[in-house]
Amino acid sequence: MLLRLFRSGQIDIMTVLMYILSSLIVIFLVLPLHECAHGFVASKLGDDTAKRQGRITLDPLAHIDYMGALLLLLIGFGWAKPVPINPRRFKNPKVGMALTAFAGPLSNFLAAVCAALLRNGTIVILLKNNIYPFAGFWFYLLVFLEFLVTINIGLAVFNFIPIPPLDGSKILMAFLPNKTILWIAQREQMISIVLFVVIMMGGLNGILNLANGYMSDFVNWLTWQPFAAAFN
Repeated sequence: MLLRLFRSGQIDIMTVLMYILSSLIVIFLVLPLHECAHGFVASKLGDDTAKRQGRITLDPLAHIDYMGALLLLLIGFGWAKPVPINPRRFKNPKVGMALTAFAGPLSNFLAAVCAALLRNGTIVILLKNNIYPFAGFWFYLLVFLEFLVTINIGLAVFNFIPIPPLDGSKILMAFLPNKTILWIAQREQMISIVLFVVIMMGGLNGILNLANGYMSDFVNWLTWQPFAAAFN
């Protein structure tokens, strides 16, 4: 996304700084939360592998993947170091893996909701105090919060893609026969490389933009409900 801002030809240095700041918060707080959520749910379902390795923590040093962090800063999606999961420790490995995988993108969705609530609450306070149009500090605060919403929605949608190694693939496997799961597992590295190339070439931009739009609409609708009475 940072590259997109520069390519637009209309560079506002403060907007760029707000994007960088929001990305750093995602890298140092939200991505660790994403991985911590995986480990926490796994531990509750019987797999203490992540706990024993000290990965159920919000300490960013335990989770940061430098390539994933750089890509998130530059193009708006990235990743952290995957939390180790041992599905054989689950009573039901398929269901356990699905629930553990679902916890990650769910954390991004909840982070987007929190940022949207802060954004909408700020807008309501400003309007109630007749501060309009938004300018200066308030404008860039809203830009910062909007970037937080957008990045987290993008990460949630991205991770729900049902293709290895993304979380969506582990959710999908709960509904697949063991023979198909084995076939995918044997080719996971090749599938992952192809997925990365396709994404970098923009091959999934259309469907990702569509999914991001639907999730954004839902988050916006959901987070305006607590403030709707303010405009009645």
